[in-house]
Amino acid sequence: MSHDPWQVGGITLDSRFLLGTAGYPSPQVLRDAIAASGTQVVTVGLKRTLAAGGDNGFVSIVRDALRQQGARLLPNTAGCRSAREAVQLAHMARELYDTPWIKLEVVGDEHTLQPDPFELVIAAAQLVRDGFVVLPYCTDDLVTCRRLLDAGCPLLMPWGAPIGSGQGLLNPFALRTLRARLPGVTLIVDAGIGAPSHAAQALEMGFDAVLLNSAVAQAGDPVAMARAFRLAVQAGRQAWRAGVMASQDFAVPSTPVGGEPVLLGAAS
Repeated sequence: MSHDPWQVGGITLDSRFLLGTAGYPSPQVLRDAIAASGTQVVTVGLKRTLAAGGDNGFVSIVRDALRQQGARLLPNTAGCRSAREAVQLAHMARELYDTPWIKLEVVGDEHTLQPDPFELVIAAAQLVRDGFVVLPYCTDDLVTCRRLLDAGCPLLMPWGAPIGSGQGLLNPFALRTLRARLPGVTLIVDAGIGAPSHAAQALEMGFDAVLLNSAVAQAGDPVAMARAFRLAVQAGRQAWRAGVMASQDFAVPSTPVGGEPVLLGAAS
């Protein structure tokens, strides 16, 4: 396969695997997982860091790991429940991490952690006006996605399933519809991915990348799992470019039968 780059906010990337940094057994495991994943974008939650009373060197560790492989930091607004709170946190993140990139999360339901579409659009519009490159975490609802694009978001991050559930792509129909109706938009499946096969499926469907955290951080061997996801993402993307065959409701013989028996390897 030829070189297959893509872009986020005008930045060209080669890896289509974005990785979260929460919940790893140790800073060293996180560092090794980042290296094994080959990722070029790593997320960090500012609210979680502040709740812990400081990053305790965490961001420095992440920055060192990113520097070694030319990757970038993507702060997020995880834990925010309103547009106002998310906008405030995004501004703090820009000051602290010196990047206009922000992964926008505004939770609307405590049980499913489903994004609040109304607060999300309000926050996105304000942050775009404030000069941010907004990467919104959203559901697979087509209308909400259009509103986020209208607000100025350069791409979308629809969920595969609720955050941390590991259930995979719960609604392939909605995701296929989203991909078909927004053919020129960069789409990253974010949340719900629990196994490398889920990531491969998303790429096979034509999504541009995946973002995940728990599936790697909670694995028995996070470093090996990061490597497995890296390979799955590459396989899914190559399958998409090669052209996955269309599924059918009926059987089709893989070997054409012309009515005459053929004995392979028979002497002439």
